[in-house]
Amino acid sequence: MKREPFVIERMYNAPVERVWKAITDKNEMKQWYFDIAAFKPEVGFEFQFEGNDGSKTFLHLCKITEVIANRKLTYSWRYDGFAGNSFVTFELFPEAGKTRLKLTHEGLETFPQDNPSFAKKNFEIGWTELISSLLKNHVEQVSVEK
Repeated sequence: MKREPFVIERMYNAPVERVWKAITDKNEMKQWYFDIAAFKPEVGFEFQFEGNDGSKTFLHLCKITEVIANRKLTYSWRYDGFAGNSFVTFELFPEAGKTRLKLTHEGLETFPQDNPSFAKKNFEIGWTELISSLLKNHVEQVSVEK
């Protein structure tokens, strides 16, 4: 059983503070990630959301384990009713007015391997769309404040 985490890195044409807000503000998260009822970037804060793999809806149960403002956010990620626990880490690196984001999802092998919904390729597809497309478009759009 491989214990290799899924890792993706992308560069965004947006300052670190903008990207941090996008990954820690529930109103922003709703626009590119999931609709989360409550979220606070505080260690110990627990949150949940529903995600669909195209055929089933899963209740995700998460708990924040590490926060370094504008630099790092880690939370546990598991599924209600299923064995396994994983960790998602967002790391932000400022580079000349832009932000390099590194996302690591480790512990995928702890989920039931006989369930095709938990196949690593599904996480790769999902995170790639979220990080390469949805989050990128969200933080790079010019927002008009009213």
